[in-house]
Amino acid sequence: MVDVTGKAETVRSARAEAFVEMSPATVKLLREKSVPKGDPLEVARIAGIQAGKKTSELIPLCHPLPLTHLDVFIEVIDAGARIEAVARTKAETGVEMEALTAASVAALTLYDMCKAVEKAISIGPVRLLEKSGGKSGHWVRKI
Repeated sequence: MVDVTGKAETVRSARAEAFVEMSPATVKLLREKSVPKGDPLEVARIAGIQAGKKTSELIPLCHPLPLTHLDVFIEVIDAGARIEAVARTKAETGVEMEALTAASVAALTLYDMCKAVEKAISIGPVRLLEKSGGKSGHWVRKI
């Protein structure tokens, strides 16, 4: 692990997104909450939050962080679903990995919940949208 002992504890935040691409027929079922396994949007949201909290257990050399906020938002769009995860902490290192992990696992969960109706679902891109805090300051993806 990187030694962060000498770094200042600051408020840090990160936003990440993932896309889950699916057919119009599957999107229709998603909107109607007619997927056989139950409500895929809420299950994916909770899975993403749980995963973000466990990031240091999933990714080697990732620092465990005291998260002060973590949430996942899922928007159903015509091409599938857009997932956004937001993480915050007051710590010596950033929360980019927590936001990315939350978005990724939410996307994987959405795939799992919908795979019975469509096998051709695609996930991606998964990417960092914004981060703030720490030595490198504020960064925003130019889309």
